[in-house]
Amino acid sequence: MPFVNIKTPEGALTRSQKEEIVHRMTDMLVGYMSEAARPHTMVLIEEVKDGGYGRADEIFTIPDAYRAPAAS
Repeated sequence: MPFVNIKTPEGALTRSQKEEIVHRMTDMLVGYMSEAARPHTMVLIEEVKDGGYGRADEIFTIPDAYRAPAAS
């Protein structure tokens, strides 16, 4: 079973963007492995809370410019 795990800051992606990532990653893996892989492909998008990880020796907090727009 192909498995993709993507970690992203919480609030960085909209639901629509997550759906697009799932579809595109699945299509990419099917392109490599054949259509038989589609029903067995899993794409997991994990959202990490602000302050939940570090970058360059500092705790990371997502800048507002990178946050997904609020749902209407």
